Amino acid sequence: MTDPSEGMADPRLQAQGELSMARLALDDGELRHAADHVARALVYDPVLPETHELLAALAAHPRGGADLFPLDQPVFLGTVVARAHVLAARGEPQQALSLLVSAQCHEPGGAWADVPWTRDPALPARLAPDDVSMLVMRLASKLGDPVPEEERPPLRPFCDLARAMCQAYPGHGAMLWTSSILMRRVGATGEAIGLAARAESVEPSFHAAMALGYAYRAEQRYQEAEQAWLRALRFDPGNLALHTDIGELLALAGRPAEGLAWVERALQQDPHDPSAFPTACGMRFERDGDLAHLVALADYLRENPGNGHADGVLTHHSQRMYWLGHIPSPSEAVINVLRQVLADDGPQDPGGIALTVSAPEPPSALMAFAASLGVSDGVTITEVPEPDARRPVPEVFADGPVRAVRGGVWVYEGTAARPAVAPPSQAAVQAVLGLAGHRWRHLPAAYDDAVRLSGLGLGDLLGLLVHPPVPDEVPAGTAPTGSARCRRGRAWASRTTGPTSPGTSPSAGPCWWIWRTGPRTGCRRWRSRR
Repeated sequence: MTDPSEGMADPRLQAQGELSMARLALDDGELRHAADHVARALVYDPVLPETHELLAALAAHPRGGADLFPLDQPVFLGTVVARAHVLAARGEPQQALSLLVSAQCHEPGGAWADVPWTRDPALPARLAPDDVSMLVMRLASKLGDPVPEEERPPLRPFCDLARAMCQAYPGHGAMLWTSSILMRRVGATGEAIGLAARAESVEPSFHAAMALGYAYRAEQRYQEAEQAWLRALRFDPGNLALHTDIGELLALAGRPAEGLAWVERALQQDPHDPSAFPTACGMRFERDGDLAHLVALADYLRENPGNGHADGVLTHHSQRMYWLGHIPSPSEAVINVLRQVLADDGPQDPGGIALTVSAPEPPSALMAFAASLGVSDGVTITEVPEPDARRPVPEVFADGPVRAVRGGVWVYEGTAARPAVAPPSQAAVQAVLGLAGHRWRHLPAAYDDAVRLSGLGLGDLLGLLVHPPVPDEVPAGTAPTGSARCRRGRAWASRTTGPTSPGTSPSAGPCWWIWRTGPRTGCRRWRSRR
């Protein structure tokens, strides 16, 4: 479906403008032209009474009817809604309801079904419960779980119709359990439990028991959810996705060992099951904190990029750890002072700012302090304790598994650091600014996104590390160069260049890494993928 390309601050005014054009076209006998404007008016304001009055006139016209709103591809959203209302008016509510569900799935925020005919008490008797239950399931599957409260009003007509259908067909199991799923997603968990329990009572089935388990889980009634899903498993003992659901449920209930046992039983039947394998990786990581489990999950996701469950599990665990999903806030002394200064609306005399620190701080932090306050040299370093942070890694950690380092992005003159590489090109600046505000879900996703920087030269990428760009819209003195956005920009650039490995120069191709701890010595090493 396609949407209108233009809009206005007041949709009702736009709808009324479309209706004015429709009336002119209708007066000239141009019914198809009038129908197009009515369809557009419906998209701008689906419940405007004048729109429905004109739509009724087009439906009743000798040359009018549903043919004025053909479903030619690509079909316009308003055309679908208009055709639905015309079909309902001529006594075809089942087809009309199907079209409204299609519109709601395409644009969940529209009040497409908030019309009198969907609230007609006689409507359920004119609908087939088998067909309506499938439509309810289709709609529910496109919704969030749960739907945010502010997004629920447009769904109320469908919920009211589902309730009416359950009342009209109390012995129809599918109508009951699909309605339970819909109610759960709009936050009516108590009602969802009641509907699913009725479904299991009148027509026991795998789906009824599953719906009841989900409804209990939504209310954190984990033991009752477990019992419902055990009943569901009797209908389909080989359902590995259900094994996984039970495992996750038990983990939520504070029984992680039992939950993992359920998931591992599924893996015994299929070691690469799309539900069980990602869940097992996540649960094992929760158990022992070994990043090898997330590495295995990342490798699995690379081989199965369409597995949304694997993506979700890796995202969940990555977002809880620094660098795997987000960058920690800077904690250097100069940045802490900078925050305090900016919180006090900045200094009255930036030129009078002076700060003394007892050891060298990262050059990027010192740059942030100076740039944000508009001073060229506001920090004095009194001493350089060992290990000397200015020296290359091999000189500091001579006993570690390191070799010679070739090149660097900073050089020191005493305690003052200055960039050792040229500023990046404007193309590089624009490329990294496009990513700097983007938070990656997990490292494989960041790898894919960083490919957008792979066309940049190594000089540009290294330049971005020490000449971080600041967006034009960020006012001076409000966001330091070392802010989260700039830190993310550096992370994107370093993700694309790669670290300067011992004895090698940085890679120009995209790479991602996970920082691991060795099993014996406690030394750290990189595990990388390309």
